[in-house]
Amino acid sequence: MTDANFPLMADSDFEDLPRTLRREKEARAREAREARERRDRERRGMDASLGDPPAYLARTRQAPAVYGDDPVPAAVRRFDVPFIHLAKFFLKAVLAAIPALILLGVLLYYAGKGLEAFYPELVRMKITITFPDG
Repeated sequence: MTDANFPLMADSDFEDLPRTLRREKEARAREAREARERRDRERRGMDASLGDPPAYLARTRQAPAVYGDDPVPAAVRRFDVPFIHLAKFFLKAVLAAIPALILLGVLLYYAGKGLEAFYPELVRMKITITFPDG
């Protein structure tokens, strides 16, 4: 069972008016707001022929919704990529990985040589694999 708490006295946010009356009330509020904006423009001395300022200059513009640090729940349902495009992407990735692997091998080789130079006791810990002559 849901818990519905309705206010005992109708606030300005709580409206139970028919649609026609609500539209009329909104139209009157809109006209009042536009008249107030016209008065403010005239008071500031803006030329009426210029019209309204651009939206990015309006101070009455609402800020975009901010969701905070919480991630927005989402799920990927379908990922539609043609096979040829996907194959080309992976071929490019393989070709790009070859120089990276060569560079990584060179870096690891010289890192090993540097460790051997600073710690000569590591040479005794090398694992050597030998095959008997036979």
